[in-house]
Amino acid sequence: MRELISLFRELIGKRKLVTELAKADFRKRFVGSYFGIVWMFIQPMVTIAIYAFIFGEHGMKNAPPVPGATYVIWLTPGIIPWFYFSEILNTGTNCLQEYHYLVKKVVFQVEMLPVIKLISCFLVHACFLIIMAGLYLIDGRMPSATWIQVLYYSFAASMLGLALTYFTSAVQVFFKDMAQIVGICLQFGMWLTPIMYDEAIFTSRASWLEWVFKLNPFYYIAAGYRDSMLTGSWFFERPTMTIYFWVVTFILMIIGLKVFKKLRPHFSDVL
Repeated sequence: MRELISLFRELIGKRKLVTELAKADFRKRFVGSYFGIVWMFIQPMVTIAIYAFIFGEHGMKNAPPVPGATYVIWLTPGIIPWFYFSEILNTGTNCLQEYHYLVKKVVFQVEMLPVIKLISCFLVHACFLIIMAGLYLIDGRMPSATWIQVLYYSFAASMLGLALTYFTSAVQVFFKDMAQIVGICLQFGMWLTPIMYDEAIFTSRASWLEWVFKLNPFYYIAAGYRDSMLTGSWFFERPTMTIYFWVVTFILMIIGLKVFKKLRPHFSDVL
C-alpha cells in the first residue's frame, strides 16, 4: 500500500515531466515512417475487418446477442479495449530496456516509465474511441448517456494493464524471454475472453463456464464497453463483478509494485 501511495505522490509532483515524456514517446513511434501516425490505425482496422468477415454476416454468421446490432457494431466495443490493453503490456514490458539511459540516472524515478508508456498508449486509444463513436453514429445509433462510461472502463483497463506491466517490465530486465511469454499469453487471453464470440455458445452447454469466463478480469472491461455502447447498462448494475475486478486489480498492483521495488536496485547493473 505504501508503494502505491508513494507512486501516486511522485506522479502528481512530476506530472508535467511525465506528460512531456509520454508525448515524446508517442511521437517517437512514427519517426522515419512514411505514413507516420496512419500506421497505428491500419493494423487494428484490418484486424477488425478480418474478424468481421470470418465471424460476421459473410462468414460463420455468428448472431450478436444484442438485438438489432450487426456483428461489427457488437465486435468493436469488445476488441478496441483489448487493443489498448495488449498495447500497454507489449510496450510496457520493454520500457526499462528502451529507456535504459534514464534507468541509470539516480535522480530519475524509474517507476514512472510504465506510466509514461501507459499514457502514450492511451493517446492512441482515445483516437479509437472517437472512431468507435463515429461508427455508431454512421450506423444510426443516437448517443446515449452511458457512452461516457467508456472512460471509466478505459481507466479500469489502464489500471489492470499497469499492474501487470510493473511485474513484467521488472522481470524482463533479468529474464529476456518475458516479452515473448507476454505475447503468447495475450494471444491466449484474446480467445479466452468472449470478444469475437458470444459466450452463450459455451455456457448454454455447461453453465459453470460462465464463472470461468468471469474469473478473467478483462471480461469485466469487455462487457463494460458493450454495456456502455450497446445495452445502456451502468457499471453499478454489476456490483459483484465491479468489486471483484477492483480487488483483483489492487492485489496485482501491490504485487507488481513490490516486485518492481525489490528488483529496482539491480536494474542499472544489468542494463
